[in-house]
Amino acid sequence: MNVSLPRPEYPRPQFVRRDWLTLNGDWQFESDRGDSGLERGLRTRDLGGSITVPFAPESAASGIEDTDFLHAVWYRRTVVIPAEWAGRDVLLHFGAVDHDATVWVNDVEVARHRGGFSSFTAPLAGVAAPGETVTIVVRARDTPTDAQARGKQATWYANTGCNYTRTTGIWQTVWLEPVASAHVRSLDVTPQRLDSSFLVTAEVSYAADGLRLEAVLSDREGVVTATAIPTGDLAPRVTLTIPEDRVRLWSPEDPHLYDLRVRLLTGGGDVVDEVASYAGLRSVAISGNRLLLNGEPVFQRLVLDQGYWPDSLMTAPDDAALIRDIELSMAAGFNGARLHQKVFEERFFYHADRLGYLVWAEFGDWGVSGRGPVGHNQQPTASFITQWLEILKRDRNHPSIIGWCPMNETHQRLHDRITQLDDVTLGMFLATKAADLTRPVIDASGYSHRVRDTDVYDSHSYEQDPEAFRLQQAGLAHGDPYLNDEYGETISHPYAGQPYFVSEYGGIWWNSARLGEEQASSDDPNREGSWGYGQRVESIAAWYERYEGLTRVLLENPDMFGYCYTQLTDTFQEENGIYDFTRAPKFDIDRIRSVQLGESAYENRNPS
Repeated sequence: MNVSLPRPEYPRPQFVRRDWLTLNGDWQFESDRGDSGLERGLRTRDLGGSITVPFAPESAASGIEDTDFLHAVWYRRTVVIPAEWAGRDVLLHFGAVDHDATVWVNDVEVARHRGGFSSFTAPLAGVAAPGETVTIVVRARDTPTDAQARGKQATWYANTGCNYTRTTGIWQTVWLEPVASAHVRSLDVTPQRLDSSFLVTAEVSYAADGLRLEAVLSDREGVVTATAIPTGDLAPRVTLTIPEDRVRLWSPEDPHLYDLRVRLLTGGGDVVDEVASYAGLRSVAISGNRLLLNGEPVFQRLVLDQGYWPDSLMTAPDDAALIRDIELSMAAGFNGARLHQKVFEERFFYHADRLGYLVWAEFGDWGVSGRGPVGHNQQPTASFITQWLEILKRDRNHPSIIGWCPMNETHQRLHDRITQLDDVTLGMFLATKAADLTRPVIDASGYSHRVRDTDVYDSHSYEQDPEAFRLQQAGLAHGDPYLNDEYGETISHPYAGQPYFVSEYGGIWWNSARLGEEQASSDDPNREGSWGYGQRVESIAAWYERYEGLTRVLLENPDMFGYCYTQLTDTFQEENGIYDFTRAPKFDIDRIRSVQLGESAYENRNPS
């Protein structure tokens, strides 16, 4: 591993192979604003500039920082595949490319992939082999007028409100990896807390028939349990039962992780393929209107995390930045987050797993209802379901993920004609259930609950007056919670007693460029381009009063299982974070923490 390269760490901590080669670093690069590069020969010639991968060309970290519309971009890189990988096939992996990617290796098309948030792999067997010098070319299309999932990326030139700088092209790690023709393609590790076991299903390649699949579970004391079975089908499955004296549950207080090693073996015991992983033994369940972790209620004090950085946008500048965001959140008293409107990279989930940080994972599709300037080109399509299935398959083994949120803030009147939004919402809900029956699913966070049997019900409220907020939320006590039905339209099926929480609240607007304790005036140049929710407070003292008042409304409501405060950090012009965009604290963090953990407000709550 070359630590001088950007993001040099192995990008897939739950599916680790020993041999790999990062392709992060310098690539040739050229913008293609007219998307005519194929006709103009960009696929077969050197490109006119350079870029630092894995940072998007809109970011300063890429060395380009072009924030104009980039309808298409091209990458080119020549690399020598290590000769010591001889006898194995080579895989070319992409963590994420926004949005439509085509990949050529030695002038042969090896992959097409749609979706800026999900990972994909290009097998190079028959195209390139160990010891050879190969040329990789990538074209990424990201037309702003196309209907696609883009999260919070602005669809007009400038950042505005809660819409941020666009991301185009490669924005997560690219790497090469050798595998035998018989190899493990993926793992599904399902914890079964009540049986103290893990059900491990390995997707294997066609060539793996006739081998044995071995799974070994270990902890710090050594091997806990192991088993092996013949690979008689494409998805051999083993159960790893943990002896009673070695059972240790994963929880925020004790985020214990077992090591897991999965191997394909010949009859003589030779190792054909080996993958290192890990797993946490825990359960998520619903009991009435309560959400349980390991059979016990844990009040979820969540924060909204947009996952942007000033110089690198959606890509963390380094691995330490991912850890720091979790630690900053926990320091402020939060025990988890809604990972908002982007799919976070796998290393974030790894750090959440080992630090005991609860997360709700979601897709980036805000505005698909067509209301306002965001939604006109973020319409729900079958591609949403395809991408979401790729994401579920990649991330389902992380114990820190305690719920799925495929859609966010959809808004369209319910009527007697089924719409495309109805189809896609139900499709993503059913896809989630098909991929994972162990976690609850919110059909769409906030606004339109279009699936009658959604596991969890929620609302978003940016009411800034604590007393008005208390009255707004009081109906939950008699089964009539606040809903986001607006404009006189019914956009949700009725509440049916599911676990309920306010999954966005607060968003209190405070500009870090202030004069003493007084908020800068509306005509002050420090406020130009600033945005936040509701009427801005006039002083930092008023900020604390509003924050405490709103938060106590939710802490003191015994019928809610949690809340999510907006938000962890300022993000560009959106200045409603606990920390500013550079991650410097804007407030007394201990005071914020004490509000969340205060005994008077936290009566009858589990403080975990």
